Formats: sequence, structure tokens, C-alpha cells
Amino acid sequence: MSENGGNGNGALTAKDFRTDQEVRWCPGCGDYAILAALQSFMPELGIKRENTVFISGIGCAARFPYYMNTYGMHSIHGRAPAIATGLATTRADLSVWVVTGDGDALSIGGNHLIHALRRNVNFKILLFNNRVYGLTKGQYSPTSQLGMVTKSTPLGSIDWPFNPISLAIGAEATFVARAIDTDKKGMTEVLRAAAEHRGSAFVEIFQNCPIFNDDAFDDVRDDKEGVNRIVLRDGEPIVWGSEKQKALRQRSDGSIEACASDDAGVLVHSASHETAALAFALSRVSQERHGGTPVGIFRNIGRPVYDDLMAEQLEAAEEKRGKGDLAELLHSGETWVVG
Repeated sequence: MSENGGNGNGALTAKDFRTDQEVRWCPGCGDYAILAALQSFMPELGIKRENTVFISGIGCAARFPYYMNTYGMHSIHGRAPAIATGLATTRADLSVWVVTGDGDALSIGGNHLIHALRRNVNFKILLFNNRVYGLTKGQYSPTSQLGMVTKSTPLGSIDWPFNPISLAIGAEATFVARAIDTDKKGMTEVLRAAAEHRGSAFVEIFQNCPIFNDDAFDDVRDDKEGVNRIVLRDGEPIVWGSEKQKALRQRSDGSIEACASDDAGVLVHSASHETAALAFALSRVSQERHGGTPVGIFRNIGRPVYDDLMAEQLEAAEEKRGKGDLAELLHSGETWVVG
């Protein structure tokens, strides 16, 4: 990290968040757009670079700590949420971000992900979803579509894919959102809200892998007219289409169906709804079943934060017993000497 930065008046700029490392991804990779959006957005937070940390696991997305001029750690496969939990709970002064991919987070790292979300640890998780293992050259991942032909599934995948948004909501995450690598404005809005959220913020980003799974999200990535992109805005009716002629409404069983925007019962989005039922129902809306893909913030609620609860327990224990003595603790009660 360089010692100096800013634009002469003390304010940081996007340039201050760029390192001297050569950015090395395949030509056309969606990671380039996400990196540029993050570097442009970070100065908005007004947080010093030395108080910002990016932690990654293994995968193409995991190179982010090399390219963000902040502190960072390129950790081990799937364990980034566990390492970030330790950091966030011991350093309340830090802004902690986890960068991961669909393979890293949802396969070997699945357990760490769901427990971090249910605990509501105060950090942000950005999951780049390209529906394939890119770094290891094109094997199917936990989000690969049924029947997808890859190097490891030459006859087509028979695994039912994870829906990352549904998974996060099912784990009771307090902030859940989706963005698209090519939509800088929409992605920045989501990142801004995630940064303001206290607790675990989970953001799935549709990210194109041009080498091993090109055009996986073409129907929504290249949708400039809003034909397929359903933008969720809190407190507003959920409508979309070139003339806002399509809408969503909720059935009596809680599931969601597509309808015309002038039909009765058009659903009004509520990201702050007390229960997760509505957000989960929206996470099941898809291009195949409804003719559109939701993006934006699905859920944004407040709940006690793990970091705060831990700090309160430590403070209460210290007040009750005084500062702990590790040697005394280790030699208390019945002990054994092995030798």
C-alpha cells in the first residue's frame, strides 16, 4: 500500500485503490468490470485504505486482494468467511470484504458461508457467479445448470444447482442482493447499500466467463431496455418490460407468478419485511419460469450483530471476573502431564 494518495485535498480517488500489480484475467472476463466498479466506489465510503481489508479464497475472483490497494489476504479454498469472521470480531475498526466465487463459496466453503450469514458477522460477501470453475479450466460448479456439458460432465451435469440468493435467505442473512457485472450503476447502488448495512451483507454478482461459460447470463447482462431485468426497489411495484407492461404478484400459497402490470394484486417490494418469506419467494423468480430475472436488494433488515454480541459478553465476563489469566485457566481443575 502506498503511503500517499488522494487528490491533494485529502480525499481518496479510484486511482488510490489501484495497485501496481498487473491485472491478470482472461480477455473479456467480467472480473475487470467488477474491479473497476469497486475501485471507483470505495472512495465514497470515506474509510481509510489501511482500515479496509479484502479477503479471498481460491479461484479467479480470489486475485482481488492483489489489485485493491488496501490490506488483504489471499487465503485458502472456501475458508475466506472463517478468516474474515476472526478479523471482523477482533477489529471493529475495520471494513472487511470477502471476495469469492460460486465454486469457492458454495462447494468446499458452503459450511463457512451459511454459518457466517446466520451469525450476522459484520462483513460484506461478494460472490461472483459464473456457473463454472474457471481457474481449474472449466469443470462444472455448484451453480452450473442441469445438463451443462463441461470437462468434468461430458454427458451433462446431473447435479441440481444451488440458487445463491435462496441459499443466503435460507441462512437468515440480513442483507441479500444481486448485481450484474456489466451494470455499473446498478452494482454501485447495491454495493453502497451493502456497505451501509451493519451485519452480514451477501451480494451475488452475475459475472461472465468468456472462456469456459460464455454468455451464461446474456438474457439479463445485455438487457439495456429492461425487457428481462426485474429491478427490485423497496416500496415500489415490481414491474418490468420495455413499457413496464409486466409485473409480479403473489399467489395464495406464497409463490409468485407473472402478470400484466394493470392486473389486480401487483406485488409491492418490501426488502425490510420482517420475515424472509417474501424475499425467498422472489429469489425463485427466474427467466425460465417468469420471463424475467430479479436484480437489486431482496432483503435488508436489522438484527443483533455477532461482533457486538461477542464484545458484550467479553465485557460482561471481565466485569464479573476481572481480566483472565491464561496460565491459571490452563492449570485449573484436573490436569495431566504427558511426557
